[in-house]
Amino acid sequence: MSEEKKNVSLNRAKPYQLMLFPMNNGATNVYYILTMNFIAYYANGVLGLALMFATTMVTVMRLFDAVTDPIIGALIDRTSTKFGKFRPYMVLGNGIMIVSSLLLYFGTRIIAEDLLWLRYTCFVLFYALYVIGYTFQTACTRSGQTCLTNDPKQRPLFTVFNTVASLIGMGLVQFLAPILSERLGGYNSASFFDFMIPLAVVVSAILTFLAVIGIWEKDRPEFFGVGNKQEKVKLQEYVAILKANKELQRLMVAGAGCKLAFSIATNMTVLCMLYGAMMGNYGGLYLPMMIVGYVFSVPFFLLTVRTSQRHGQKASLVRYTGLALIMYVGVLVLLFLWKPGVEAVNLTLIPPNVYSVLFVLFFGIGYGAYYATADMPIPMVADCSDYETYRSGRYIPGIMGTLFSLVDKLVSSLGSTIVGIAVAMIGIQTLPDSNTPYADGMHGVVMVLFCIVPMAAWVATLIAMKGYTLTGARMKEIQAVNAVRKQAVSEGMSLEEAMEKWKEMGDVPEEFR
Repeated sequence: MSEEKKNVSLNRAKPYQLMLFPMNNGATNVYYILTMNFIAYYANGVLGLALMFATTMVTVMRLFDAVTDPIIGALIDRTSTKFGKFRPYMVLGNGIMIVSSLLLYFGTRIIAEDLLWLRYTCFVLFYALYVIGYTFQTACTRSGQTCLTNDPKQRPLFTVFNTVASLIGMGLVQFLAPILSERLGGYNSASFFDFMIPLAVVVSAILTFLAVIGIWEKDRPEFFGVGNKQEKVKLQEYVAILKANKELQRLMVAGAGCKLAFSIATNMTVLCMLYGAMMGNYGGLYLPMMIVGYVFSVPFFLLTVRTSQRHGQKASLVRYTGLALIMYVGVLVLLFLWKPGVEAVNLTLIPPNVYSVLFVLFFGIGYGAYYATADMPIPMVADCSDYETYRSGRYIPGIMGTLFSLVDKLVSSLGSTIVGIAVAMIGIQTLPDSNTPYADGMHGVVMVLFCIVPMAAWVATLIAMKGYTLTGARMKEIQAVNAVRKQAVSEGMSLEEAMEKWKEMGDVPEEFR
């Protein structure tokens, strides 16, 4: 096979591009983790807004985020500038988040306390502005990867680098938050946000700059689908596209369920109740257990990449999600056995007891297996987008990515509200932090939120993936057919003729296989 034919058959990314472009997800995850975990503390503790309003607004704005997704996805697909299709939205989105975050976390505070109605109003408006910027940038993570690479052996690597990027952004916030919380007066203090918000702005801007470099050479029309035309899909066509693309439907179920599980099980309120109120040592458990999860994730990242490259991303997602489900049965049993004040069934790392060793093993293996696959639906969206190009001839990565994230956000938006309702149901009026004592009802709430909800989500994922057909072998066929069609269209054949002539692997010339 000639080098020219190799380039026609597969669009491969350079190593630095695979490493840098996922930083776009890290850039948005800095803000995501701050918003999902801490904005309710800010609204309730710093601004004095009602607890149920604070937690419910996270859900409402997540719903607003989902509604804006299809609109922005259509804009991306219609965009073609000298600066590319995706880079303008990455830069603009990050700029909007910078401005809105400063207004949201600092501007609202200068409003006098006797003008509480104005605080409520500005909080909502600035939060909505932030959501628009967030959607601009995060939509590019899912849609931009389609032009970065279509190599079935490279796409699984996107998951690894995407997770590394998330750790840089999200992990930095999760690591620093408990340390700063103890020194700056807790999550309800203004001092905590005075430090965290400027840090988030700087880190996110740097990661965005790196991501722009990563996609720079690929953000050009020659890497967009089969033809080079800009698709103009009307919003009302979204339903027809989703109805026809069964693979995206199944991926939506898997992705949304996992995101809901992650947003609840890692919610700071849940972890404060588990490690602080129940186990009595938030400062000594939160960071070590977070590190345990990350350490156990490392071998699973290697395993998921190897499995994905050999058998496809579906096989990897199913295998390790199933393992996580089994391990969390053990975590649930251990939490069920916990009793207040009984050392033998209490999590303590120094010195460790049998209960603690079992907890670390079950949690570590389960979290490691799950975390290694948590972002896998993102590169799988690219597979669904390539399948849509194969199926209909249209290159609409913006729409495909935002259709996925629409349902993903609709479901995951329930996370903070579910936590807020669960806390309110046991009679707690302020969100628990690291200093909140144990209260009746916390035990059951933690078991449900920390274990049962994620386990239910993983069951839904396994059921959805059972009928998912985009295996490794199937994607090779789709990429080969798309490649030969693209070659023919570039030489003057109409897209309709190309789609009619090449439909299966058997129709494709040997050099494209």
